[in-house]
Formats: sequence, C-alpha cells, structure tokens
Amino acid sequence: SLVLFLLSANMSKLESAMALMIETFHSYSGREGNKFTLSKGELKDLLTNELGSYLGDPKDKATVDRVMNDLDSNKDGEVDFTEFIILVGALTVACNDFFREYKQKQKH
Repeated sequence: SLVLFLLSANMSKLESAMALMIETFHSYSGREGNKFTLSKGELKDLLTNELGSYLGDPKDKATVDRVMNDLDSNKDGEVDFTEFIILVGALTVACNDFFREYKQKQKH
C-alpha cells in the first residue's frame, strides 16, 4: 500500500500522519461510484470505523446527513478529499482545544 511504502521511507511523524490520511480516505472512496470521492454510504463507513469516538453515533442517519451537508461544500452529493481534510482539521482543532483546556484546569 501507499502508506507502507511511504512509512518505510523514513518519514517524519507529521509526514506519516499525512500519508495515513490519504490512504484512509482512498481506502473508503473507491468502494462505489467515483473512486476519488466519498458517497454518503462510504462517508458513513469511514465515520463509523475511523472517527466514531469523536463524532458520537455516526451510525445515526441524522449524524451522517449533518456531516455530509456540512462537508459537501459544492453540493454534489459526495465528499472529495479537500472536503474530508476540512473535517479532519476541524476535529483536530477541537481536540487540541479540549486538551488545552484540560491541561489548564489541571494547573489550578
């Protein structure tokens, strides 16, 4: 796989994380329809398997519909890689904010 090849090339942690995001997206995007975008079903599978602990209950249809609507900026009914990265970035910012607040509370 692409990730295994890239990880074997002495990549930094951040470079490895980027390669893993690319690999993860494409492992779901090729299952149905356009191999470069996520359909609603592919998005649901990705959310459930990869981000379930961050998104509550991604198996819930309303959750998937809300995430799809929020991410699908061009309203084509699919999520492309750029739209997916916006989700990952937003979740990463939220996690960072949570941990920063947690550390500040530990100091007091």
